[in-house]
Parts: sequence; C-alpha cells; structure tokens
Amino acid sequence: MNRRLAFFSILSLRFLISAYTQDVPTRSIQDDSSLRISIKDTWLTEAPGKVLEKGPFIHTLSGGDRIQVRAEGERGECLIILAREIGGTFPGWAQGSWILTRRKDTGLPERIRIFLRSDPYTYVQFRPFAEDKSLMDVVVYNAYVVRSQSLSIPFERLLVIPVEDALRTAGTFFPRRYFDPDPGMYRELREFTGQVRQRLPELRFRDDGAIDEQGRYVFIEDLKVQDGPGGLNCSGFAKWIVDGILRPRTGERLTILPLKEPFGDRSSSFSEAYEQLRDPFFGLDWTRNLAAAAGDFEALEEIEVQRGTFASVIRRNEGKSSVRAYPGFLRNAGFDIEGLHPLLYTLAIDEPGFIYLASVNQEIGPAPRMRQHFHVAVLVPYFTETGNFRIALFESASETSFTNFKTRYPGHYINLVRIPVEGVFDP
Repeated sequence: MNRRLAFFSILSLRFLISAYTQDVPTRSIQDDSSLRISIKDTWLTEAPGKVLEKGPFIHTLSGGDRIQVRAEGERGECLIILAREIGGTFPGWAQGSWILTRRKDTGLPERIRIFLRSDPYTYVQFRPFAEDKSLMDVVVYNAYVVRSQSLSIPFERLLVIPVEDALRTAGTFFPRRYFDPDPGMYRELREFTGQVRQRLPELRFRDDGAIDEQGRYVFIEDLKVQDGPGGLNCSGFAKWIVDGILRPRTGERLTILPLKEPFGDRSSSFSEAYEQLRDPFFGLDWTRNLAAAAGDFEALEEIEVQRGTFASVIRRNEGKSSVRAYPGFLRNAGFDIEGLHPLLYTLAIDEPGFIYLASVNQEIGPAPRMRQHFHVAVLVPYFTETGNFRIALFESASETSFTNFKTRYPGHYINLVRIPVEGVFDP
C-alpha cells in the first residue's frame, strides 16, 4: 500500500496518523454499502478506461462520514477508492476506507482492501477464488496473520454487501482483536516510557558498564568499580531498566553475578569449547535472567516469546512486492528481524502490559562461525491514547528509533523475553 500513498511525504503521513486518529470499534464503522450499490455499474464494474476518466466526488453517509470516490491507475491496475475523511483529507487508509483493485487490460477484479483502523499498515482484503467462493487475507505491518482463508461467498457479492456481513462470513477466522485495541490498557506502558525518557539525560554510555546491587558503577566482567564518570553499556542499561521496575517494590537492585549464569539448554558439545573464548550466549543468558527476576518466572516458556502469529511476510522492493515464508521461532535465536514489527504489534494486542528485552544475534566469524548474542535492547510496543501503534526503543543508555534498529541489523535474529510493567519506575 505504500506506493499508493506516494503523494504523501513521510512526515505528513505520520502527522495525519498521530493527530487525527479517533477510531471507533470496528463494529461501529458507518456502513457504506448503499453507496457501493449506487455506483456499482458506473464505477465498480464499468470498463477501467472509462472509470479512470471520471473525476472524484464526495458523498456523505447518513451517519455523517464523508467519502471521496475516486479512481487511480498504476502499474496495469485500476483502483476504485472509497476514501474516508481524516483531518480534512481523504488519504485512502482512514478507518472505513474501501478499495477495489482491477486489471486495466481485462477489467477483472483482483482484490478488495478494507482499512478497519486508521493505519495504512493494517487491513483485511478479499480476493476472487471460485464462482461461489472468495479468499480472505488479514495483514498487519507486512505480515499475514491470515492468508488465503476460503469463504463461501462470491466475490461479486462482496462489492455491495456491508463490510460487517463479509467479516461475519469469516466467523472465528477473522481476528478482530487486531483491529480493536483498547488504548486504556496501555496507560502504564505510556507512563513507563515517559519516565524512562525523563531519566535518560542522567546516563552515559561506557563499555562493559553496569550498576551493581549497591548502586555503584562497575564493570560487568570483573565487578571492579569504574574510574571516572560512570556509565552503562547495552546490558547494563537493560539491568537499569529492570532495576527501575523492581526496586520500588523490593527496595533492592539486582546482583550482577547471577545474571551472567547460563539459563536454559542453550549450548552443545561444539559450542561449549568456545564459551570461555567467545562468550556467545552472554546476551541470551543476561536477558533471560533479568526476565526471570522481573516476572518471578521459572519456566523458559513463560519468560521467552516462542510463538509467532504469522507464517508469511510481504517483502517490498522498488515498488514491487513479493510474499515469502517466515521461519518463525528458532530455538536460542528467536525471530528473524524482518518480522519483528508485526510480531510486536500482535504481542501488544495479545499480551498488553509487557515490555521486551531483545538479544540481537547472528552467526558470525572468525572460524568456526557460530551464533553470537552480542547486543541487548529494550522494546516497548504500545498504543497511544488515540489508538496509534508505537514502538519505543531504548538501548545503551539512550533512545533510538525502531527503524534505525531494523536497518542496523538486517538478516539478524532477535530473541525476546517478557518483562511485566506496573507501578512506579525508579532505578
């Protein structure tokens, strides 16, 4: 969908999403089927060449929502767009927007895409399949949480029926929860994020640095007190975060040595010979031990994110898109970073109230090549008060952007552990 929004700059897109999103529950979206019925012959099934010659017009639904009907042509396709209004504009992805895509040469329909939230990266779509059947896809941030689900309804019928009727046909196969987040459930995460940001100016980076249980800046390797201005590395910063969550409840900071202990069955006879030399599992052990302490967990399955919600992702390159299988969870490695954005979106919906410690890893040299957990970051997926999805990312005593993080580690794996957040943050 990004290439169809090319007339928006990135900044204006972000502004519209953040400033004007006031979505309603999906079942309360004003129905536009009467409009689609009225324009079926002149827009939805008319020859694409004639449709593309038409100028846009604005229709007001009985409930007050305004819709701009327009046609756009690109790359051999004709798009008939019923764009809902948002902030005085009609971008095509505002909640309730409906888009029919047809081939320019034959006029055959390819899909209907419907935006159930004011978010260009989350949508449901229907595709023709057989004379009396259609296929449904559900996409969040370039990942298919549902793909090619067969529905017993002709595609032509989907042109005119209410969207809710189409979704009802899907029954339990339609995961409505991913389109109906409750912003109130993320209040503590929003407060936590703000509190962390307020405390960041007092921190600085220092290689191998952490704060011990007595509040002293020390080096993680030998626990010696740091000389000069104290600082934190990525691992020490993750401990600072967890200490800030736990200390208001326990009155204590965590001890460093137990955080370095092996956690879980994560080595083999091959890797054991290199543990002293290369310490390949440091980030994995450190984050697992922090999560075990923070959540009072015992089983690795409680601590670690091991289940994904999608099996394929959309890869976009130079205006073209392709679908590839997504490998899912890899033991002692986590998830391919390519699917991290949709994974965090679904986690935010399915288990609100958690932040995640990420252990970045990749198979690296020198020979023999082996998987190395070499960096730790803190990820906070949440929804704003107006329902916009955000990912705050903190690492190495500072805040960086999620986009920067993904760009920095292409092809890497990210192992995630859960940290529950509640109450005051005070490291």
